Amino acid sequence: MNIAIKFATGVVLAAGMISTHSAGALAQEAPAPSAPQSLARAGLLTGGLNLTPSDAQGHAVHIMPTVQAAKALPKVQSTLGVLSYHGGPIMPYIQIYNIFWTGAMQVGGNANLPNHYKNLGNLFAMDYAAHPISSNNTQYSQSSPLQYVTGLTTIPGHSWGGTFYDTNAFPVSGCTSSVTPGNCITDAQIQAEIVRVMGVTGWTGGLNKIFLLYTGQGQGSCFTSASTSCSYTSYCAYHGAISGATPIIYGNEPYADPSFCSVAGQTFPNADPPADAAVNVASHEVTEAITDPLLTAWWNSANGAEIGDLCAWQFGANTWDGGLANQFWNNHNYELQLEYDNHNASCVQVGP
Repeated sequence: MNIAIKFATGVVLAAGMISTHSAGALAQEAPAPSAPQSLARAGLLTGGLNLTPSDAQGHAVHIMPTVQAAKALPKVQSTLGVLSYHGGPIMPYIQIYNIFWTGAMQVGGNANLPNHYKNLGNLFAMDYAAHPISSNNTQYSQSSPLQYVTGLTTIPGHSWGGTFYDTNAFPVSGCTSSVTPGNCITDAQIQAEIVRVMGVTGWTGGLNKIFLLYTGQGQGSCFTSASTSCSYTSYCAYHGAISGATPIIYGNEPYADPSFCSVAGQTFPNADPPADAAVNVASHEVTEAITDPLLTAWWNSANGAEIGDLCAWQFGANTWDGGLANQFWNNHNYELQLEYDNHNASCVQVGP
């Protein structure tokens, strides 16, 4: 598929609004705000895999296991209401902000991302709202005040909030990853980068926005400085929240290396396996963040699994693009995992 939309290097603040100042010359990193408190589910181990790791300060995130790590997950019996509500808020509608970080790594050159990879990530952000996977989220609600996910967005026509291209060098490695030796950033460093970019762009947080930090090829991450729960060995991505008066919902999106973050039989409708794998992983994180942004809303009490975990690496019928795609949004083809329908007790690619 040819992608017609081109994105200029610089800061894209919203559709049609582009600031062209260099990301490499921007302000220094700001410290990340304090992290959320630990949750009861943070200690849940699923087949030996902790889906919701927590650090010493009580900050927790929820991971998307790699294909190999997901094999440790026991099958969850499909029953009505297997995802239960735990009292926290959902995201009634969504704006997706993309940050592509492609600066110099600690060792080994730059963490590059091809333009096609970035463009496809931006298209996904524009296309997500009001389409089949998003529509499946409308069955999930919060209690106070009573509100459901709408599946729509306050920005007419798309769910894209903006894009920022950062060429700043990565900070000194805060962890050690076996797959990307020497090139490893922690969750605290990821939070600091997101907060810094928000300060530069003027973006603000809130429960209807998610900030996806995409890092370039060769740059890995671990959740803590103790190198627990790392990219490519434990996860392909994760989502969490930076606490404060206005929470910041974010996702860590390491380079989607197909060796770790695609499964046998998965197709690549955009003829770009890493880029196609990246939007599948992003779909998993965005959907889970919508239904569980603060890790206090919808999840399975038995093992901590969220809406995406129950259907991870399952794609259903490919009815588009000559059998290469299972979603066709705004004339764009995608191969995106199924999501859990709590009313029908099944993994679906089209919502109710």
